[in-house]
Amino acid sequence: MDGGMVMETNYKLTLKIERYDPDTKESWVQDYQLEAGRILRFTDLFRKINNELDPTLAWNSSCEHAQCGTCAVMVNGRPLLACELLVENAVVQFGTTVFEIAPITVAPVVRDLIVDLEQAYERVNQAKPYIIKPVENFNKGNEYQISPRDLERYVDATRCINCFCCATACLSSQKTFLGPNAVLASIVRLMDPREEAKKERLKILYSEKGIYRCHTSKACSFVCPKEIDVAHFIALAKEGRFESEEGD
Repeated sequence: MDGGMVMETNYKLTLKIERYDPDTKESWVQDYQLEAGRILRFTDLFRKINNELDPTLAWNSSCEHAQCGTCAVMVNGRPLLACELLVENAVVQFGTTVFEIAPITVAPVVRDLIVDLEQAYERVNQAKPYIIKPVENFNKGNEYQISPRDLERYVDATRCINCFCCATACLSSQKTFLGPNAVLASIVRLMDPREEAKKERLKILYSEKGIYRCHTSKACSFVCPKEIDVAHFIALAKEGRFESEEGD
Protein backbone atom coordinates (compact mmCIF):
# COMPACT_ATOMS: atom_id res chain seq x y z
CA MET A 1 0.00 0.00 0.00
CA ASP A 2 1.14 3.59 -0.63
CA GLY A 3 -0.12 4.89 2.70
CA GLY A 4 -3.21 6.48 1.12
CA MET A 5 -6.85 5.81 1.90
CA VAL A 6 -7.79 2.13 1.87
CA MET A 7 -10.71 1.61 -0.47
CA GLU A 8 -13.52 -0.63 0.76
CA THR A 9 -15.36 -3.22 -1.31
CA ASN A 10 -18.65 -2.21 0.32
CA TYR A 11 -19.63 0.86 2.30
CA LYS A 12 -22.20 1.24 5.05
CA LEU A 13 -24.00 4.43 4.13
CA THR A 14 -26.56 6.70 5.69
CA LEU A 15 -28.70 8.68 3.28
CA LYS A 16 -30.64 11.49 4.93
CA ILE A 17 -33.21 12.31 2.25
CA GLU A 18 -35.60 15.24 2.25
CA ARG A 19 -39.14 14.01 1.72
CA TYR A 20 -42.27 15.90 0.69
CA ASP A 21 -45.85 14.66 0.42
CA PRO A 22 -47.94 16.97 -1.82
CA ASP A 23 -51.18 15.50 -0.49
CA THR A 24 -50.51 16.39 3.16
CA LYS A 25 -48.02 19.23 2.43
CA GLU A 26 -45.76 17.56 4.99
CA SER A 27 -41.95 17.78 4.76
CA TRP A 28 -39.47 15.71 6.71
CA VAL A 29 -36.00 14.14 6.53
CA GLN A 30 -35.88 10.35 6.43
CA ASP A 31 -32.79 8.31 7.19
CA TYR A 32 -31.95 5.20 5.18
CA GLN A 33 -29.19 2.80 6.22
CA LEU A 34 -27.83 0.63 3.45
CA GLU A 35 -24.72 -1.23 2.35
CA ALA A 36 -23.54 -0.60 -1.16
CA GLY A 37 -20.70 -1.51 -3.47
CA ARG A 38 -18.12 1.13 -4.29
CA ILE A 39 -19.03 1.52 -7.98
CA LEU A 40 -22.77 1.89 -7.50
CA ARG A 41 -24.16 5.24 -8.58
CA PHE A 42 -26.48 7.30 -6.41
CA THR A 43 -29.33 6.51 -8.80
CA ASP A 44 -28.59 2.86 -7.99
CA LEU A 45 -28.83 3.70 -4.29
CA PHE A 46 -32.24 5.31 -4.79
CA ARG A 47 -33.38 2.23 -6.70
CA LYS A 48 -31.99 0.00 -3.96
CA ILE A 49 -34.04 1.94 -1.41
CA ASN A 50 -37.16 1.50 -3.56
CA ASN A 51 -36.58 -2.23 -3.97
CA GLU A 52 -35.45 -3.10 -0.44
CA LEU A 53 -36.51 -0.40 2.02
CA ASP A 54 -39.14 2.04 0.86
CA PRO A 55 -41.07 1.88 -2.43
CA THR A 56 -42.61 5.32 -1.77
CA LEU A 57 -39.39 7.33 -2.23
CA ALA A 58 -39.84 9.45 -5.37
CA TRP A 59 -36.90 10.57 -7.50
CA ASN A 60 -36.27 11.34 -11.13
CA SER A 61 -34.02 9.94 -13.86
CA SER A 62 -34.15 9.15 -17.54
CA CYS A 63 -30.99 8.35 -19.51
CA GLU A 64 -28.67 7.72 -16.53
CA HIS A 65 -25.75 8.58 -18.80
CA ALA A 66 -25.34 12.23 -17.76
CA GLN A 67 -27.03 13.49 -20.93
CA CYS A 68 -30.53 14.50 -19.80
CA GLY A 69 -29.99 16.18 -16.42
CA THR A 70 -33.24 14.91 -14.88
CA CYS A 71 -31.49 13.18 -11.95
CA ALA A 72 -29.94 16.39 -10.57
CA VAL A 73 -30.12 16.56 -6.77
CA MET A 74 -28.31 18.24 -3.89
CA VAL A 75 -25.78 16.02 -2.11
CA ASN A 76 -24.28 17.54 1.04
CA GLY A 77 -25.14 20.98 -0.30
CA ARG A 78 -23.70 20.51 -3.78
CA PRO A 79 -25.90 20.14 -6.89
CA LEU A 80 -24.82 17.24 -9.09
CA LEU A 81 -26.09 14.40 -11.25
CA ALA A 82 -26.99 11.33 -9.21
CA CYS A 83 -26.24 9.06 -12.17
CA GLU A 84 -22.62 10.29 -12.28
CA LEU A 85 -21.77 10.10 -8.59
CA LEU A 86 -20.22 6.77 -7.58
CA VAL A 87 -20.33 5.66 -3.96
CA GLU A 88 -16.55 5.48 -3.59
CA ASN A 89 -16.04 8.86 -5.24
CA ALA A 90 -18.66 10.42 -2.96
CA VAL A 91 -16.99 9.02 0.17
CA VAL A 92 -13.64 10.43 -0.95
CA GLN A 93 -15.00 13.77 -2.18
CA PHE A 94 -17.09 14.53 0.90
CA GLY A 95 -14.98 12.63 3.42
CA THR A 96 -17.98 10.88 4.96
CA THR A 97 -20.41 8.00 4.56
CA VAL A 98 -23.36 10.17 5.60
CA PHE A 99 -25.07 12.05 2.78
CA GLU A 100 -27.78 14.69 3.03
CA ILE A 101 -29.82 14.57 -0.16
CA ALA A 102 -32.34 17.22 -1.21
CA PRO A 103 -34.07 18.36 -4.40
CA ILE A 104 -32.54 21.16 -6.45
CA THR A 105 -33.99 24.58 -5.68
CA VAL A 106 -34.83 26.03 -9.11
CA ALA A 107 -38.52 25.07 -9.05
CA PRO A 108 -41.23 23.89 -6.67
CA VAL A 109 -40.95 20.35 -5.33
CA VAL A 110 -43.50 17.94 -6.78
CA ARG A 111 -42.68 15.05 -4.46
CA ASP A 112 -39.53 14.12 -2.52
CA LEU A 113 -36.57 14.69 -4.89
CA ILE A 114 -38.68 15.58 -7.94
CA VAL A 115 -39.12 19.23 -8.93
CA ASP A 116 -41.33 20.86 -11.56
CA LEU A 117 -38.84 21.05 -14.43
CA GLU A 118 -41.40 22.66 -16.74
CA GLN A 119 -41.41 25.67 -14.46
CA ALA A 120 -37.61 25.65 -14.35
CA TYR A 121 -37.55 25.67 -18.15
CA GLU A 122 -39.66 28.83 -18.26
CA ARG A 123 -36.51 30.91 -17.70
CA VAL A 124 -34.66 29.02 -20.42
CA ASN A 125 -37.54 29.66 -22.81
CA GLN A 126 -37.38 33.38 -22.01
CA ALA A 127 -33.79 33.32 -23.29
CA LYS A 128 -34.97 31.85 -26.61
CA PRO A 129 -32.49 28.95 -26.92
CA TYR A 130 -33.46 28.41 -30.56
CA ILE A 131 -32.36 30.37 -33.66
CA ILE A 132 -34.75 33.32 -33.87
CA LYS A 133 -33.95 34.43 -37.42
CA PRO A 134 -31.69 32.16 -39.48
CA VAL A 135 -29.08 33.65 -41.77
CA GLU A 136 -29.65 32.73 -45.39
CA ASN A 137 -27.89 29.52 -46.29
CA PHE A 138 -26.09 30.10 -49.57
CA ASN A 139 -25.36 26.39 -49.77
CA LYS A 140 -28.98 25.74 -50.67
CA GLY A 141 -30.24 22.19 -50.34
CA ASN A 142 -27.40 21.29 -48.01
CA GLU A 143 -26.58 21.78 -44.35
CA TYR A 144 -25.36 25.15 -43.14
CA GLN A 145 -21.60 24.80 -42.90
CA ILE A 146 -19.80 26.38 -39.93
CA SER A 147 -16.06 26.78 -40.12
CA PRO A 148 -14.02 24.98 -37.43
CA ARG A 149 -12.64 28.36 -36.33
CA ASP A 150 -16.12 29.80 -35.74
CA LEU A 151 -17.32 26.65 -34.01
CA GLU A 152 -14.29 26.51 -31.72
CA ARG A 153 -15.36 29.75 -30.01
CA TYR A 154 -18.49 28.29 -28.50
CA VAL A 155 -18.59 24.52 -29.03
CA ASP A 156 -17.85 23.85 -25.34
CA ALA A 157 -21.00 25.74 -24.36
CA THR A 158 -23.16 23.51 -26.57
CA ARG A 159 -22.55 20.62 -24.15
CA CYS A 160 -25.06 22.15 -21.71
CA ILE A 161 -27.84 19.66 -20.88
CA ASN A 162 -29.95 22.05 -18.75
CA CYS A 163 -29.56 19.99 -15.59
CA PHE A 164 -29.95 23.25 -13.61
CA CYS A 165 -27.00 22.44 -11.34
CA CYS A 166 -25.50 25.83 -12.18
CA ALA A 167 -28.80 27.62 -11.55
CA THR A 168 -29.10 25.88 -8.18
CA ALA A 169 -25.58 26.89 -7.15
CA CYS A 170 -25.93 30.45 -8.47
CA LEU A 171 -25.74 33.14 -5.76
CA SER A 172 -27.93 35.54 -7.72
CA SER A 173 -31.63 35.64 -6.95
CA GLN A 174 -33.62 33.23 -9.10
CA LYS A 175 -36.49 35.73 -9.09
CA THR A 176 -34.49 38.47 -10.80
CA PHE A 177 -31.95 36.51 -12.90
CA LEU A 178 -32.73 34.23 -15.82
CA GLY A 179 -30.00 31.92 -14.58
CA PRO A 180 -26.58 30.89 -15.90
CA ASN A 181 -27.83 28.06 -18.12
CA ALA A 182 -30.55 30.26 -19.61
CA VAL A 183 -28.23 33.14 -20.53
CA LEU A 184 -25.66 30.61 -21.76
CA ALA A 185 -28.28 29.30 -24.20
CA SER A 186 -28.72 32.81 -25.60
CA ILE A 187 -24.96 33.42 -25.71
CA VAL A 188 -24.50 30.21 -27.72
CA ARG A 189 -26.93 31.51 -30.35
CA LEU A 190 -25.31 34.94 -30.26
CA MET A 191 -22.00 33.30 -31.19
CA ASP A 192 -23.69 31.04 -33.74
CA PRO A 193 -23.05 32.36 -37.29
CA ARG A 194 -26.45 30.97 -38.33
CA GLU A 195 -28.28 33.49 -36.11
CA GLU A 196 -29.18 36.84 -37.63
CA ALA A 197 -31.19 38.29 -34.73
CA LYS A 198 -28.17 39.51 -32.79
CA LYS A 199 -29.80 42.74 -31.56
CA GLU A 200 -32.73 40.85 -30.08
CA ARG A 201 -30.34 38.53 -28.28
CA LEU A 202 -28.37 41.45 -26.85
CA LYS A 203 -31.62 42.92 -25.52
CA ILE A 204 -32.25 39.64 -23.69
CA LEU A 205 -28.73 39.53 -22.25
CA TYR A 206 -28.81 43.16 -21.10
CA SER A 207 -32.39 43.09 -19.85
CA GLU A 208 -33.29 43.55 -16.17
CA LYS A 209 -33.10 39.76 -15.75
CA GLY A 210 -29.93 39.44 -17.79
CA ILE A 211 -26.23 39.10 -17.18
CA TYR A 212 -25.78 42.10 -14.88
CA ARG A 213 -27.76 40.20 -12.25
CA CYS A 214 -24.85 37.74 -12.20
CA HIS A 215 -22.63 38.15 -9.11
CA THR A 216 -19.60 36.53 -10.80
CA SER A 217 -19.19 33.96 -8.03
CA LYS A 218 -18.23 31.37 -10.68
CA ALA A 219 -20.24 28.75 -8.78
CA CYS A 220 -21.85 27.83 -12.10
CA SER A 221 -18.51 26.75 -13.58
CA PHE A 222 -17.52 24.97 -10.36
CA VAL A 223 -20.54 22.64 -10.30
CA CYS A 224 -21.19 22.09 -14.02
CA PRO A 225 -21.24 18.31 -14.67
CA LYS A 226 -20.18 18.89 -18.27
CA GLU A 227 -17.21 21.02 -17.15
CA ILE A 228 -18.36 24.09 -19.07
CA ASP A 229 -16.80 27.34 -17.91
CA VAL A 230 -20.18 29.05 -17.82
CA ALA A 231 -18.79 32.07 -15.98
CA HIS A 232 -16.29 32.65 -18.80
CA PHE A 233 -19.01 32.99 -21.43
CA ILE A 234 -21.06 35.29 -19.19
CA ALA A 235 -17.93 37.39 -18.58
CA LEU A 236 -17.43 37.79 -22.34
CA ALA A 237 -20.97 39.13 -22.63
CA LYS A 238 -20.42 41.50 -19.70
CA GLU A 239 -17.31 42.83 -21.44
CA GLY A 240 -19.38 43.62 -24.57
CA ARG A 241 -17.47 41.16 -26.72
CA PHE A 242 -20.56 40.38 -28.79
CA GLU A 243 -21.81 43.92 -29.47
CA SER A 244 -19.70 44.15 -32.62
CA GLU A 245 -21.51 41.08 -33.96
CA GLU A 246 -24.93 42.76 -34.18
CA GLY A 247 -26.91 41.94 -37.28
CA ASP A 248 -29.44 44.08 -39.07
